[in-house]
Amino acid sequence: MNVKEFSRRWARAACALALAVAAGCGEGGREAAGKANPTFLQLAKDRYSVRYYAKTPVEQEKIDAILEAARVAPTAKNLQPFQIFVLKSEEALAKINKLSRCAYNAPVVFLVCYDKAKAWVSPFDAGDNSGVMDSTIVGTHMMLEAAELGLGSCWVKFFDPKEVAAAFDIPANLVPSFLLDVGYPQKGTAPNKMHFERREVKDFATYK
Repeated sequence: MNVKEFSRRWARAACALALAVAAGCGEGGREAAGKANPTFLQLAKDRYSVRYYAKTPVEQEKIDAILEAARVAPTAKNLQPFQIFVLKSEEALAKINKLSRCAYNAPVVFLVCYDKAKAWVSPFDAGDNSGVMDSTIVGTHMMLEAAELGLGSCWVKFFDPKEVAAAFDIPANLVPSFLLDVGYPQKGTAPNKMHFERREVKDFATYK
C-alpha cells in the first residue's frame, strides 16, 4: 500500500468514527446519551434530598425553567391557586434560615403557597379543598425539573406557617404550604441511606 492509498483509508476511517460518535453509536455513545437524557423513571429514582449546597449561584434561566414547570402543573379544575415566592436575596435567605433549620443555606428557596379562596372545594366535604394537593403537584414538577437541570433540592415542611407569613408579608388568603430548597449539591453529597428503603410494589398496590 502506497502513502496516498494509506492516507485515503485513514481519512475514511476517521470520518466514519466521527460520524459514529456524533450519532451516539456504540456502547459508549448509548451510555452517554442515556446519562444526558434519562427516562422519567430514571430521573425520579436518581433524585434525592440534598442538605448541603455549594455557594454557586443558580442561574436565572434555571430558576425560570423551574417556575415554568410549576406553571404547567395540573390543578383541580385548573384553578391554579398557587403562589410562589422566590427567596434569593441575602435578606430573604437570612430570614428563612432563621425560621427553619431545614433551609440548609440553599442559594434559592421557593416558598410555595396556596390561595384558600381560589382552591377547589369538595362538594362532598365542606372542610376539604384542593390547596395542599395542588401545591404538592406543583412542587413535584419543580423538584423534578430542578433534578433534570443538574440541581439538588429538598422538600421542607419544618417551619411555622404563621411566622413565615408574617416575615414575608404574605396576604392572609395565602397559606404557606412548603419550602423547596434548590441549588448545586456540595461536592461529595450523596443520598441518605433511607433514600433506598422502598417498599415493593406488591406491598402497596392492590388490584380489584
